[in-house]
Amino acid sequence: MILKGMTWDHSRGYASLEAASHEFREISGTAINWHRRSLQAFADEPIEQIAKDYDLIVLDHPHVGLIAESGCLHPLSVPDNPEQVSIGGSLESYFWNGRQWALPIDAACQVAVRRQDLCKAPPSTWEDLVSKHQDQLSVVTPLLPVDAFDMLMTLVAGMGETRLPISEYEFISSRSGETALSIQKALYKRGPQEAINWNPITALEVMSTTDEFAYSPCLFGYINYARPGFRDHQLAYAELPRFEGKSSRCGILGGAGIGVSARSQHLAEAVEFATWVASESVQSDVYIKNEGQPAHRQTWEKLSNDPDYSGFLANTWNTMSTAWTRPRDPWFLSYVDDVCAIYPDFFLKDLDPATFLATLNRLYRHNTQSRAIA
Repeated sequence: MILKGMTWDHSRGYASLEAASHEFREISGTAINWHRRSLQAFADEPIEQIAKDYDLIVLDHPHVGLIAESGCLHPLSVPDNPEQVSIGGSLESYFWNGRQWALPIDAACQVAVRRQDLCKAPPSTWEDLVSKHQDQLSVVTPLLPVDAFDMLMTLVAGMGETRLPISEYEFISSRSGETALSIQKALYKRGPQEAINWNPITALEVMSTTDEFAYSPCLFGYINYARPGFRDHQLAYAELPRFEGKSSRCGILGGAGIGVSARSQHLAEAVEFATWVASESVQSDVYIKNEGQPAHRQTWEKLSNDPDYSGFLANTWNTMSTAWTRPRDPWFLSYVDDVCAIYPDFFLKDLDPATFLATLNRLYRHNTQSRAIA
């Protein structure tokens, strides 16, 4: 028997699954052919469409509202002892309207990263980072629109707004939103300006293969770059900067889950693989050994001091444990699309933070009201 799976086009997204699938075939006799889509498609391609052609789908949790509405995925069983299954809110992020729509296989959140040889002591606060006495620190911030918007939410969460939207009229408050946008504008002006087209992978590649940048304050972490020998220069992850007077660092939750198409002609076998690949024994062995970034809490605990993984697992443990989940309501993805379409203008046209934030809140009202009418 051969199943079809769809994942995303990075070794973290496919090498681990391909290796695990080879082992699963030896155990069960079921083979899985994995196809790949871009990181951008992973973020915004409709799962309902993919589910028509694939048995297994690796997905991002903001899709679950639409998934529940369409019924395109087969609900899965909630694991026993859920508090021991995933780190942070990874498992809960795929739970919606009383159903578990996917199981977490990859855990991530926005964190900081540095070259230890070029950045001995990273800034501890956002205010310190953007101050003039840090001008000598070479900083890169990936500001591709979807990453810039995620960073905006991380920044406002660090100021205490972890429940977004804050009201039916505003997605983000004026106080927190304008401060966060001002920090993003300052980091954009620190350069490079082409970073408005960069995602985390681009920034991590440049940091690990050149001496151009020493520090990045906010991006989704990739375990690969913390591994010895993965690139010319090993990177070390760290906690996000905090705001002065605040103790919390609230990185936005990322990662990936695995779901089963409701249209699969081989539901039992697909569910068996999804449950198996999310288990601790697989996550701690074949999955992480083949470029995977595990989601199982016990894997993080077991391997946090392993020198092959400690630069990621140990250094991001606190941030991952307190990561927060983006909205997953059916209106959210269309709102993200609208925001991303205009985000480059904020930097390129040097728009005023208050004016830009007013536009973001207007788009929020438009999307929620349109959804309510529909």
